[in-house]
Amino acid sequence: MNARAAPVRARSVMHDNMKPMTDKDQVKRLIRNVTALLEAMRFSCASASGEMANVGQYIGFQSFVNQYNAIAERAIPLLRDQGFVELISLDRQRRTGSYPWPQQKQVFDMTYSRAALLKSTLEGTIGYAEDATHNIKDFIAANLRRAIFQTPGKELEIQNGIESLFIGRGMAKGTDYDRETGRVKTSGKESIPDFILSNLQLCLEVKLSTNSTRLKEIVDEINADIRAYGTQYERQLYVVYDLGTIRDEAEFRRHLEDAPGVSVLIVKH
Repeated sequence: MNARAAPVRARSVMHDNMKPMTDKDQVKRLIRNVTALLEAMRFSCASASGEMANVGQYIGFQSFVNQYNAIAERAIPLLRDQGFVELISLDRQRRTGSYPWPQQKQVFDMTYSRAALLKSTLEGTIGYAEDATHNIKDFIAANLRRAIFQTPGKELEIQNGIESLFIGRGMAKGTDYDRETGRVKTSGKESIPDFILSNLQLCLEVKLSTNSTRLKEIVDEINADIRAYGTQYERQLYVVYDLGTIRDEAEFRRHLEDAPGVSVLIVKH
């Protein structure tokens, strides 16, 4: 089942609307499928309660195994390194009730970990994290100004505006993003990003530039944050909400974006 085969980049399949689906399109669909599977497994654990809390957490493990195997079988031909993807074999003659609770949990946990690894492998195949980070940046650039109704006096107002955009986009706190978590300690100093998107290995920091003095402080703060957050996150996005203090945006961003994985977005009020 795990035979190695080089992906054929020119290959395409027919989509539901009869347009050819490229390998990249197929991988994106599989990422959505495996993400939905992981969410269903998390919900299954969280929803069990009462006397059935222990047994009920893993009762659907066979269904999850079947879904994982179906996704993995479609994914294998699209991957360069297929050794990371393993199917899960179960005795099809056995019913769910014949598996003791510890074995149900063992299979459930194995399925979850392999599904998470498959998702990571698929994302790496198409540079998913980079694409998604660019999409987040473009989304904030296009919508943040409209989410701020009055001239802000605190960075908290900008943070709240970004979170409202995330929620409007259908993102869930604790799953798609977290706010003011993910502490980073460097040289005895503790830093906490305003937002983290763990699936993208991305931290997002908000700055409000109100005057020239504050603008100079922001540059120093971002430089310090880049060094700190770079030890833990592959990608960093700094959103600078400007009240008319930045004249040359390209010059402002240039030296800050020299660091790998760092992007600076300036939003004018």
